[in-house]
Amino acid sequence: MFAIVLVLTAVFLGLYALGTDRAFQEVAEFEQDPTFQAVDERTLAGATLLGLAMFGTLFLGAVLAVFLTHAVVRGDAERGLLQPLVVRPLGRTTLLGARFLAAAVVCGLYAAGLFAATAGITYWTGSWWPDRFWLPAAELAAAAVVVCMLSLLGSVFLSATANGIAVFMLVGAGIVGGLLGQIGAALDSETLVDVAEKASWALPFEALYQDALHAISSESFGLTGELLQLGPFGGAQSAGGALWPWVVGYLAAAGALAAFVFGRKDL
Repeated sequence: MFAIVLVLTAVFLGLYALGTDRAFQEVAEFEQDPTFQAVDERTLAGATLLGLAMFGTLFLGAVLAVFLTHAVVRGDAERGLLQPLVVRPLGRTTLLGARFLAAAVVCGLYAAGLFAATAGITYWTGSWWPDRFWLPAAELAAAAVVVCMLSLLGSVFLSATANGIAVFMLVGAGIVGGLLGQIGAALDSETLVDVAEKASWALPFEALYQDALHAISSESFGLTGELLQLGPFGGAQSAGGALWPWVVGYLAAAGALAAFVFGRKDL
């Protein structure tokens, strides 16, 4: 599994480096054209490309999270691997917490490291650096941790295959919710915007992703800022100060539910 993730990551970074290099070569030509002086082409290109990379980071982080946690309970129980561990000396809650912490650390570091790598490539190829670095890195890491928790919770109820499919569908639903919000903002539809906002808070990895998108270009204004608000694969939206307390509470509630159900589950 880790070999597959490493290969996919290497391919992703290689393609991103090639794409950003060619994109910034085109930007250098546009910068000489007075027609485009109303827009900061380098900022627009850099933020858009890094935003696309952040979508790839979220997806690859979700893939890693699902593979690490999708079979923690039902999958391992069906293979007979779980029963010897939960009786003595670990216990069910300890096992569940340890598996979550291990997966969360791996996925969080992976997502933050991949974001740092893509930000570095963007600077190397186009001399552009995001307005804020540590916040989006932390939010992408937290988004991967949220996916870990959702996958761990699903493993209590669903078989390994069904849980993996369900979590990937939830990730897709969150992304679609962001797109609906983008379309709703363009059409001035309060209903679509409201549905998208509720979906992003119900699946907070999407709210973290949107806030991270906003953070990388938070100091851009004028036409450039307006264009960047659209964001790739979901609008760049500031979530405000309530996001992190909500994420912590969400993780705690999901973890408590998983531990409660697992503690009463017949293996």
